[in-house]
Amino acid sequence: MNDKNIANNQPKLANKNKKNMSDNPLLIGKELPPFDIIKPQHIIPAIKQLLEDLKTEQTRLESSVTPTWEGLVEPLTEIEERLTWTWGVIGHLMGVKNNSELRSAYETVQPELIKFSNQINQSKTIYKAFKGIQESEGFNDLEPAQKRIVNAAIRDAELSGVALEGEQQERFNTIELELAELSTKFSNNLLDATKAFKLKLTSQNEVEGLPESCLALAAQIAREEGEKKATPQDGPWVVTLDSPSFFPFLKYSKRRDLRKKLYRARITRASGGKWDNNPIIDRLLALRKEQAKILGFSSYAEVSLAKKMAPNVIAVEKLLEELRSPAYEASQKELAQLKEFAKLDDLKPWDLPFWSERQREEKFALNAEELRPYFPLPQVLDGLFGLIQRLFGVTISRANGQTPVWHEDVGYFQVKDETGEAIAYFFLDP
Repeated sequence: MNDKNIANNQPKLANKNKKNMSDNPLLIGKELPPFDIIKPQHIIPAIKQLLEDLKTEQTRLESSVTPTWEGLVEPLTEIEERLTWTWGVIGHLMGVKNNSELRSAYETVQPELIKFSNQINQSKTIYKAFKGIQESEGFNDLEPAQKRIVNAAIRDAELSGVALEGEQQERFNTIELELAELSTKFSNNLLDATKAFKLKLTSQNEVEGLPESCLALAAQIAREEGEKKATPQDGPWVVTLDSPSFFPFLKYSKRRDLRKKLYRARITRASGGKWDNNPIIDRLLALRKEQAKILGFSSYAEVSLAKKMAPNVIAVEKLLEELRSPAYEASQKELAQLKEFAKLDDLKPWDLPFWSERQREEKFALNAEELRPYFPLPQVLDGLFGLIQRLFGVTISRANGQTPVWHEDVGYFQVKDETGEAIAYFFLDP
């Protein structure tokens, strides 16, 4: 599942009652999204209408708010969940079906959505009501989870600039907008740079060492790129920077020069040319540092840790060093052993996967490629679900067809307890 904001409840909507949906499927606001009918052109009108409605709801809440769970937290949660549902679906689709139409719509509505989020987070009326709950006698009667929600809401408001005034708050909000735009641009650049690289191979010498599965995938990619006659046996073959293509090539290709070319292409993605992320990184760092100072922190790391369990930056660095030191010593020994095995003193990063696999094959008589036929996805899932049943007493089974999915390969599963009652559902996108 790519986006945690999509609800995991069994949908009541499915195909039979789509007639009862809003004209815009992104405004349904509950249950599971009808992925099969959501289009990029739905995004702009949906967000426009949603924000109009939620601003009205916010005004109504602020005019009648009381510092109680029922008078504040419940109505505010309804506003937030409506926004989370719609924006979560859009964000999910950006992750799994990214295209120019989605990007354009996403980037058009993002600024207004950020402005509304700031408006909610910086509402002094809502903030004072939360403080009122925290300071009331009834606070101790709340459940631990409720107390945590109240405390987190106060903390998040303070980190969102609720205490700021005038030019400081205006500057803070301007930074928020720019950070969101830069983050989106960064992700798009990385995706575009990854897609743009293609390593076309045309001779048997160039694919020496590659197993049948790698050749089959490379030929399939070549056909998708227009080489209609490409076959696993005769090529041509195309290797990309996507993980299913990239990692097996580094592991099996005997051509060190091609491994180097592929590796360097991957680690330098979006570091130059029209997709250069270097200026974006510099700007992000500068804006985060400025924003941290506006909030009264010495660094952005301190802002980040304000929401985490670690007490301070020093504690984090200490823990990292406690992990690094023994791991480094062990890795140095393993590297020395690998150099001796490969009979190479200058092992490079693009050599490590290849020689590690050769060492594993010799040491353990274990060939990962030969194991592939024994682990097809359905069989792996059956084993995983069987283990889950033994450990937790729940049963997982397919529920395909009970709700729309964003791609035909996506599976939908239900989780039942020991009584046979469905207690959860989830998507699986392989």
